[in-house]
Amino acid sequence: MHGKSEDRDDYQLVPRPVAAMARDLPDGHHIPPHSHRRAQLIYGTSGAVTVTTDQGIWVVPATRAVWVPAGVTHAMTCTGAVRMRTLYVEPSAAPSLLTGPLVVSVSPLLRELVEEATRLPIDYELDGREGKLMDLLLLELEPEPVPALHLPAPADPALVRLCSAIRESPGARWTAESAAACAHLSTRSLHRRFSAATGMTLAHWVRQAKLVHALTLLARDAPVTSVSAELGYATPSAFTAMFRRAVGRAPSAFYRGAGESGVRE
Repeated sequence: MHGKSEDRDDYQLVPRPVAAMARDLPDGHHIPPHSHRRAQLIYGTSGAVTVTTDQGIWVVPATRAVWVPAGVTHAMTCTGAVRMRTLYVEPSAAPSLLTGPLVVSVSPLLRELVEEATRLPIDYELDGREGKLMDLLLLELEPEPVPALHLPAPADPALVRLCSAIRESPGARWTAESAAACAHLSTRSLHRRFSAATGMTLAHWVRQAKLVHALTLLARDAPVTSVSAELGYATPSAFTAMFRRAVGRAPSAFYRGAGESGVRE
């Protein structure tokens, strides 16, 4: 945009607290695992972005972004065409966001600030409008825990296999017995080890996996009827009720909340 680089390495050593980069990425675009010296705000103003780290998986639509601290290895996959707007931030400039990967709520104001930041030169003026805009942007970066969009990753090898199987087939009927068989564990051992490894019950993790999958399907404009069927719900209304309880709005309205139009039901 306006001649600015689309190479992340060009944004790591600039003498400014924030550097903003714009890239338009196609559906399915994948960025392999990598890390960098600056913290990163990963945000797409369209579609959805899946961010994977050793700590888990986050899926975010255009109303939210993922904060990745400096040095944390992460990968990224686009669902739908994603207009990615990335901030690279000196860790000392955002001390409230140093703890680990987390989700940041993107308000209409923050969205416009990020868009404007990508239009500024990398060596923007620290004094005057440009510097004040970046200062306000940093003030607007507030963490928002969104457990409905997060799948914690277990380190236990038996549970890694099970969780991969659930993610591949979230619409299957995952009972305690079928999950235990997949993990080669007794149901008692499964429940104990699963809760210890993920902080969630098996049933909660399966529900989260369904939500994460639903978000990627909805980002590709799949109708709610087909999403609910693929995820194993008896009726679209049952899926909609679960989705609304988890994320606070109906699936047909979820992406419209990011400024998109169209009803997907």
